Amino acid sequence: MRAFARAVITVPRALDADLLRGQGMSLSEYNALMNLSKAPGQRLRMGDLAAACALSISGMTRIVTRLAEQDLVRRERSPDDGRGQNAVLTDRGLQRLRQAWPTHLASMRRHVLDHLQGLDLPALAAALQRFAAGMPSTEPDTAR
Repeated sequence: MRAFARAVITVPRALDADLLRGQGMSLSEYNALMNLSKAPGQRLRMGDLAAACALSISGMTRIVTRLAEQDLVRRERSPDDGRGQNAVLTDRGLQRLRQAWPTHLASMRRHVLDHLQGLDLPALAAALQRFAAGMPSTEPDTAR
């Protein structure tokens, strides 16, 4: 458990440092762009994007603001209810994600995959997905 706890702290820091050094982009910014790129229409409600990135809505709002200032993301009112905001990946944002991807992949290989040789990776991935699915939301419970 100590090794797992240490990895949970050190691996994201290492990935973030590599992206900042190589691309001038934080891991949180990369994750936001990546999640938007995979979403239908390359758009997500802000709350859904925050959940996908395991961040609070306020933290995601700050990230989307930085990305919007660079024209990598734009905000739109949600057509569903008019109150909510969607984050939408721009063409420039998709291009920027593609530019950063090799740096992120090399970092993932160096800090994670190279240390997993000989393990049953599909079984490990399945176990991690089950673990993550059982985690509570990062947003405080406001229904009390």
